[in-house]
Amino acid sequence: MKKTQSIVSKRRSKILDYISTNESINTNELAEKLNISPLTLRRDLQALDDEGLIIRYYGGAKLATDINIDNKSDSEENTIDSTYNQKKHVIAKYAADLIDDGDTIFINSSSTALLILEYLDTKRVCVITNNGKALQSSIGPNVELVLTGGQVYERKQSLVGEFATYILSKITADKCFLGVSGIACDSGISTSVLQETLINHEMINRCSGPVYVLADSSKVGRHHSFSSGDIDEISHLITDSNIKETDIKDFQENGVTVVPLDWQ
Repeated sequence: MKKTQSIVSKRRSKILDYISTNESINTNELAEKLNISPLTLRRDLQALDDEGLIIRYYGGAKLATDINIDNKSDSEENTIDSTYNQKKHVIAKYAADLIDDGDTIFINSSSTALLILEYLDTKRVCVITNNGKALQSSIGPNVELVLTGGQVYERKQSLVGEFATYILSKITADKCFLGVSGIACDSGISTSVLQETLINHEMINRCSGPVYVLADSSKVGRHHSFSSGDIDEISHLITDSNIKETDIKDFQENGVTVVPLDWQ
């Protein structure tokens, strides 16, 4: 398993190298160069986009932030992933501190939101999620974990469809924690997976308290393919300190409290 993950990591590092110097992507040519199928390449590109490492557009892609990609040594191949993981953990830990004993919370399919489970410690919390990966998470002794059920969306191991939405419609949560592919004042929150839009929005609708969006700064100002909610449905944005001051001001003017966290 570790060997497979290493192969995937090295391959995606090579893809990032390519994108850093070539905004126009010929998928067939790049797939041949990497000795993989075009389908595998498209999956890798989508995964990198979901992680906020790249921004895809018709006919090309670019790095999402001012990330310096180079090939100086093998030891540097995981630098980007390490940086983003560090931001995710800082955001998730802060979010976990907002949760009180007795809370019922929603967590969506986001990898960042899922990390909240690792920081709940001994809190007595009921967690409702459509994230199938929650089954492999480390959870505290007093956490009641409830999966929505539903159709499995394989790439993200998320639970989607009418059954999952129906279950959510019967629950009222105290707080909602959503990871997103993009968040912007003019377009709200968005995702790269069509099937997850109804799930995310149902979580927002069935939350009686604050709705927290957990997103690193590379996702701020972006709009992905599918909208999950309007900006006035969000109460807080928890992000990292790399967010621009102008973006903070825009969100605050739209009623969203922004929490920029130091992560270094």
